[in-house]
Amino acid sequence: MELRQLRYFVRIVELGSMSRAAIELDMAQSALSQQISRLEGELSTRLLKRNPRGVEPTEAGAAFFREAKLTLRHAEQAVRSAQQSRLTGSVSIGLPATTESILGLPLITAMRSRYPDVRLHMVGGMSGNLGDMLNARELDMAILFDQRLSGRQNIYAGRRWMVLPLFEEQLFLIRARDATPRRALPAETTLAALAAEPLILPTARHGLRTILDAAFTHANIPPRIALEIDSQPMTMAALEAGLASMIQPWAAMGSVKDASRRFEWALVKDPHAVRINLLCSLNDDELSPAALAARTVLRSCVRQLIADGTWQGVKPIHHEN
Repeated sequence: MELRQLRYFVRIVELGSMSRAAIELDMAQSALSQQISRLEGELSTRLLKRNPRGVEPTEAGAAFFREAKLTLRHAEQAVRSAQQSRLTGSVSIGLPATTESILGLPLITAMRSRYPDVRLHMVGGMSGNLGDMLNARELDMAILFDQRLSGRQNIYAGRRWMVLPLFEEQLFLIRARDATPRRALPAETTLAALAAEPLILPTARHGLRTILDAAFTHANIPPRIALEIDSQPMTMAALEAGLASMIQPWAAMGSVKDASRRFEWALVKDPHAVRINLLCSLNDDELSPAALAARTVLRSCVRQLIADGTWQGVKPIHHEN
């Protein structure tokens, strides 16, 4: 019997739902169900039964639930006792520009709360540059973009990294709200509908441009490029000035106050207009205890931001735990 199985069981009972627990625990429902089956097999008794609204504990499950919660509290106390000599060290983390606008401050806040003696070095930049820094051991970890959906070979293959698919971002057509009479954007649009839309795009060396070029190629539509800008602040300034529209993830508006008043947006419904975000880090044997803790906190922050609706247009990628 493992502590993680107790945590899984307790959370299922608390939520009354296997599917909701799987989402919160960031794992596939089939994997969660398998862990509970193993626990029941080890105990030789049924712990859960289905009801019209989800699941509830059996009589044995209710008794086990009380003791499991007590065991977990004792385990948490043991961890706190072991950590009384507080974790120290430094961690360097790279985040792409749009990602840092949503994730950066919550990650810093969470790390300061949980590990106040760990010094963070936060680096923003383009995914390719962050990948080079990670490869040169100038970063402990970074969020990078998977290029394979764009037809590119996996540029991270063969590197001594840990690579964990983290979440999938949908892309949106975003434009300024202004006085110019224009038809309001629908909730969703397609690449075909954007053939005449003047766009602000990053240059070809940018990962997002690679994704968009591939998506437009698959749709057999050439984009109408009004401006090419690699600076996110400059892109947002040009967008707000009404010079053109842009296609970016929703996180691009994360640092903009009153975004709903200043911009309008439509989800681009296209299987190729998505961006896979990877959490890439040095291998565990190269990471300090502080960096290992920061990696866990980063994943937790991402899950929380998605769960509470702060980060829109994002779908977490669950893993077989």
